[in-house]
Amino acid sequence: MKTSKKKLWGGRFDELTDLLVETFTESVSFDWRLYPHDIEGSIAHARMLARVGVLTRAEATKIAAGLTRIRREIDAGRFRWDPALEDVHMNIEARLTERIGELGKKLHTGRSRNDQVATDLRLYLRHWIDTISGLLELAGNRLLDLAEREADTILPGFTHLQIAQPVTFGHHMLAWREMLERDRARLADCRKRVNVLPLGAAALAGTVYPIDRAYTARLLGFDAVAENSLDAVSDRDFAIEFAAAVALTMVHLSRMCEELVLWANPLFGFIDLPDRFCTGSSIMPQKKNPDVPELIRGHTGRAVGGLVALLTLMKGQPLAYNRDNQEDKPTVFDLVDTVTECLQVFAALVPAIKVDRKTCRDAALRGYATATDLADYLVRKGLPFRDAHHVVGAAVAYAIGKKADLAQLKLEELKKFSPRIGADVFKVLTLEGSVAARDHIGGTAPNQVRAAIRRARKASK
Repeated sequence: MKTSKKKLWGGRFDELTDLLVETFTESVSFDWRLYPHDIEGSIAHARMLARVGVLTRAEATKIAAGLTRIRREIDAGRFRWDPALEDVHMNIEARLTERIGELGKKLHTGRSRNDQVATDLRLYLRHWIDTISGLLELAGNRLLDLAEREADTILPGFTHLQIAQPVTFGHHMLAWREMLERDRARLADCRKRVNVLPLGAAALAGTVYPIDRAYTARLLGFDAVAENSLDAVSDRDFAIEFAAAVALTMVHLSRMCEELVLWANPLFGFIDLPDRFCTGSSIMPQKKNPDVPELIRGHTGRAVGGLVALLTLMKGQPLAYNRDNQEDKPTVFDLVDTVTECLQVFAALVPAIKVDRKTCRDAALRGYATATDLADYLVRKGLPFRDAHHVVGAAVAYAIGKKADLAQLKLEELKKFSPRIGADVFKVLTLEGSVAARDHIGGTAPNQVRAAIRRARKASK
């Protein structure tokens, strides 16, 4: 049996750790990413220990200086991570003791890796929630710009992927932005529960030292301290909430990208994606594949899987901390990487979208998109809506037989279906008249699109 070296926690053990077990249990290969937050939390912990008299101020200053130098080592890529030391925490603590001597061993007074890792993960997520929120805002602003550029562009709106009513392209982009704004709001709400300090819970029961958790919370920018030590070290609800918010963000991006893929298809031809955002085929020279939106759509599965993984990870755990929770970090890290990468490339893609306005308009002329406008016209002429619905249905069937749009029928033909139809009917049968008539907050009228853009930009200042 091959064994490792003595562990920092190995006083109770008679045998060294089997190397196979050491490889299986180490986490530093992935949790090293927590190092900035681990060092930040340790400096705050040392300052708190000095404040309550467990360390002297000189000791805390020396510890903080040593940790700062270690951070510079890691930032510069000069730090050697040792799997035998298991995780990011023990690697940094061991290096601190190498640098400043026995004093480094005092840093862990009054805390456990259980509350330490919970604190690190919360600091990490808080940072990335703010970063992701910024990317959501950037993508949303890019959609506002595109909406403004195409405020008057008409394309068919769909339900059941069948042509329903004409809408403006700008209105459609604002719908996408609404999704991203809800995603930002969810992350902001999640941040409130992330921003609670578990440090001081120690292993599970608290500590005998006269710690000042409120002071540590202030140093680290936490809004509150966790009220129960058992829950503080074992809670991962905040990570699951984050995963849920990310999964929904990715679902939204996937829906948008699905439409981009459809619209870029020559059978639709609504948009063109520049070559720099596409790839070709290894065998078919004519192909221009929308790989960027396809890959964003594909990455969504990883995000949804991450949410399921965290829920499954927690479902059978008794209080308090269990080693199962080592597995939360690869999932959280992948969620962060996935959503940030996808938002960055999506935000870069949006301004590059080229809209074919004529093709969009021509498509809206197919499918009898103004049929509802004709029904509403008849209602305004005094016909009950259900009767108007029946009349227009018959008119559409007639137009289908003639392979003509409603607006292409003659007045005499339309009058066969209702004597209430007059010459003014053609105002409502045009695409421009249809979208302009939806002139209220939330409507697709171009002036409402521009008003919504102004409100959105004002609110974001």
